[in-house]
Amino acid sequence: MKTPKQTALVAVTIAAGLMVGVSATSATAAAGQCGRASWYALHSKTASGERMNPSALTAAHRTLPFGTKLRVTNKNNGRSVVVRINDRGPFIKGRVLDLSKGAAGQLGFIGSGQTSVCMARV
Repeated sequence: MKTPKQTALVAVTIAAGLMVGVSATSATAAAGQCGRASWYALHSKTASGERMNPSALTAAHRTLPFGTKLRVTNKNNGRSVVVRINDRGPFIKGRVLDLSKGAAGQLGFIGSGQTSVCMARV
């Protein structure tokens, strides 16, 4: 028969394992998705603490860890670019990624402001 301390330890271990599995699954799902992306060009600090550089190849994502690299492909023209997550966002419903102006330029959608993209971890 297990003691209450052993039972509590088993419950905590199982809960921790489930939480790790959920976060890994959600990060994987977030990195393999398609949706709408927009671009932004500020000169303030990002959520990661670094200064925003509009010409850098960076992006904002709601849940992926800072430093994550993604290959982002514009579904309209097939162009792709590798970006690094350094900010949080987008905060507009229906969008999955905010890209720096530099990344948007390489993807060819500065004029339209937004486009359909697919992204995958690199």
